Amino acid sequence: MPMSEYVRGLREKIGTTVLEVPTAGVLIFDERGRVLLVRHVEGNDWTTPGGMIEPYETPSDAAVRETWEETGLLVALTHVIGVFGGELCVSTYANGDTISWVATVFGAQPVGGTLKPDGEEILEARYFDRTELDSIRGKPHLRLFLDAAFSPSRHAHFQPPTWQPRNP
Repeated sequence: MPMSEYVRGLREKIGTTVLEVPTAGVLIFDERGRVLLVRHVEGNDWTTPGGMIEPYETPSDAAVRETWEETGLLVALTHVIGVFGGELCVSTYANGDTISWVATVFGAQPVGGTLKPDGEEILEARYFDRTELDSIRGKPHLRLFLDAAFSPSRHAHFQPPTWQPRNP
């Protein structure tokens, strides 16, 4: 993803070390129940539309903005699918920058626009039937997001805690 001015300023101070950022992801379903995924330039892997939340931006605004920028679709957010982070939500870019993120993932429906990848960050955008998802090469966190999205539960999902105090 293109580096924002905010992140560029931070990188000037901290170099390539891990940077933790908030992000928003979006899972868009069409009338046939297929899910929209995008194929990123960086890594050539499939993932959900989404990206970093800018300073003072709400997660919901970031979700709508990122989806518009990457796919050309205007979406209506329907619910929070979940909040995720940890070892599956880490990337190291070609320039050596490492980023870790906490993602608020929303469900959404398209309400306008025309599906067209931006050509800079996104190479391809298409809907997948659930049966096709096991055969694609996705980013490490993709399965986590998809499992939550396809869960019959409408409650927000999260990874169960594993932390324990040393001396309970």
